[in-house]
Amino acid sequence: MTSTNHTHETEQQRIDRVTYHIDQKAKKVIDRASSIKESVIQLRKDFWEDVTVNIDEPDDVIETQASIKQQAELLTQKEQSHGKLDDELKTLKRLRESPYFGRIDFREDTEQTPEPIYIGISSLMDSNDGDFLIYDWRAPISSLYYDYAPGEAQYDTMDETINGEITLKRQFIIRESILKGLFDTGVTIGDRLLQEILGANASTKMKSIVTTIQKEQNKIIRHKGHPYLIVQGAAGSGKTSAALQRVAYLMYQHRDILSAENIVLLSPNPLFSSYIANVLPELGETNVRQTTFHEYMENEVNHPFTIESPFEQMEYVMTETKQESQSSRMKNIDCKSNLHFKHVIDAYINHLNKQDMQFRNITFRDEILISKQQMHDYFYSLDDALSIPNKLELVAGWLLQEIRKQERHELDKDWVFEKTELLNKEDYQDAFDQVQKQTEDKTNETVHEENILRKKVVKRVFAPIKKKVNNYAFIRTAATYQMLFTHWTPDKSPENWEAICSFTTANLENNFLPWEDAAPYLYFQHCLLGTPHDQSVRYLVIDEAQDYAAFGFACIQHIFPNARMTLLGDVNQAIYRYMADDNPLIEAGPMRSSYKKITLTKSYRSTKQISEFTIPFSPSNERVEPFNREGNKPLLIRQNKEHFTETIMTETNNLRQNGLETIGIICKTQAESHHVAELLKDTIAFTQIDESTGHLPKGLLILPVYLAKGIEMDAVIIPDASKNKYTSEADRTLFYTACTRAMHALVMISTDEPSPFIKEAPQETYLEEER
Repeated sequence: MTSTNHTHETEQQRIDRVTYHIDQKAKKVIDRASSIKESVIQLRKDFWEDVTVNIDEPDDVIETQASIKQQAELLTQKEQSHGKLDDELKTLKRLRESPYFGRIDFREDTEQTPEPIYIGISSLMDSNDGDFLIYDWRAPISSLYYDYAPGEAQYDTMDETINGEITLKRQFIIRESILKGLFDTGVTIGDRLLQEILGANASTKMKSIVTTIQKEQNKIIRHKGHPYLIVQGAAGSGKTSAALQRVAYLMYQHRDILSAENIVLLSPNPLFSSYIANVLPELGETNVRQTTFHEYMENEVNHPFTIESPFEQMEYVMTETKQESQSSRMKNIDCKSNLHFKHVIDAYINHLNKQDMQFRNITFRDEILISKQQMHDYFYSLDDALSIPNKLELVAGWLLQEIRKQERHELDKDWVFEKTELLNKEDYQDAFDQVQKQTEDKTNETVHEENILRKKVVKRVFAPIKKKVNNYAFIRTAATYQMLFTHWTPDKSPENWEAICSFTTANLENNFLPWEDAAPYLYFQHCLLGTPHDQSVRYLVIDEAQDYAAFGFACIQHIFPNARMTLLGDVNQAIYRYMADDNPLIEAGPMRSSYKKITLTKSYRSTKQISEFTIPFSPSNERVEPFNREGNKPLLIRQNKEHFTETIMTETNNLRQNGLETIGIICKTQAESHHVAELLKDTIAFTQIDESTGHLPKGLLILPVYLAKGIEMDAVIIPDASKNKYTSEADRTLFYTACTRAMHALVMISTDEPSPFIKEAPQETYLEEER
């Protein structure tokens, strides 16, 4: 038997032993889960039998409430325990499929012999001797696997740094508990493992990269010490995957204070949210809250505005004519996206502390109960040193007092008696019971049923009014915001201020917020009303951060003041008009707090040939290193428009014959997507993707480039790569983004002069065909 065969057999024997322990542990977990399930069912069945119900005396009522609470807490505790056991079973199932993926033999300086450390997605201990059979990839000692080659190495524990030597570093490919391959490797995760994983077809779900984490990605995952972590990563560099692994790592390291409820991930679109939804569950963690900034604002803005999506704004910008480039809309985008406009709003908030707050009459039975002028006078009678939110809190308290006075005033009126006659049977029974109880108590005060019923009527009628007061509905927030553009002039007006004011006023009157106005309005609302910040959010991950305007990011900082953040993006893919020096990914921008920037330069998504083609026309000077995975050169097809459909059919079939499944026809705009779909609808099956699409299917897809961000596909076809479509510098990022979605193949079709960006790539990096 050769040494290689002996090693393979020895490692398979260990896998068999570990699998046995996994099965034994799973059996115990199943038994415990079954026992708890039975007790939960029994507890639910006997719930009221085990509760002492007695409401005859006040003390008895308190005892009854305590008894109910105790039983409810016991039930909740058992249900939570059952849920945790269910999660544990899912983790054990994943472990059984592939118990671990790596091994290091590490000898501490104080020891004579090295200890084998096997690393997987979760820890597993030997139930007999308590030794670790598998170490969780997030454990401190596991960092050795990602950061060091065989030789001197060290890792940090909670208390100290452990020094030693790695004598062996080995990688495994295990499927269904069978060892498919193993090889020893050096400083990074070996190319053989990466080649196997990256050479596979694209998935409609992002996979965990835990088995192939590179040293630079591990820095992101385990970073400590800065409230803001900025990750500038080349297309396909694994920045999003690394950030999700970071979330899993933080939840593991700080599980006593950080849970899924404390973390929010801002995705670029719902499609991307679906694409990454499996990563954390694959690691045995609960998914965190995922939303887009657009969805978040739709939930937070307390006025019934229609809020434009960023993609609708993008469509407008991309389809503008030269005459429109100086339109009020474009001026509005430029103004509302930068931090100078934030200073304008801050100055206006200070102004409102002295005048111009807009209030709303509180009416009751078609009459004014408390007028807006009364509220205005009370508000401005308060000390100027108080902030507006503090003043409004005092106004709300004063209003509730005035409403309670009115309640008492209304009790004896005829309309109240008329409404008592419309009350239901339960109300009459309750009033009767109250009278009986007070009679039995022999209190001196005589209480009549009619009085009780009148109070019920008045309380219910005034309840909606009180609720509106508590929700600050007496403030006309939108009207107050509109005053900024109609009755107030900043000391230093932004450029084109008059045109911007007219444009904004018209939109506000139509209850419409263009995308560039959404973040400023939400920021204004928070400053005005003092809406409680989301204190529960302790960590925020922002993907595609290069697409956030400076004001948008400042708004996020204001909303989540206590949250540490990881910002991910690629300035090469900054497709929005307002991306400039104040981009959150660039040090000169709004990131003036303590931050750490990590740059990922190696691209793992595309083949070496695709990467070498795209690097020459990348929009920035950020370095990109292609991973050494071979493939075919990108193909440029020049042809007549009459053969467009035939060419798409031919190329799609060729790609499929090469085993490629997910093929994206990536267009510049949604309008182009519709046009291509119309041409192909009777010739080939496809799925058209728009901003409402919730998941990424396999097959032939047609979509605009801005919805393809962050997603990878087996092959990409650019249906119009002509100079007419991609020519300006603003188009460069769009074309680069479209090309870099491709893993294995890139096809560009041009019925006219090809885009000048193609010509920036050396001729030897792509093929060109005339058809």
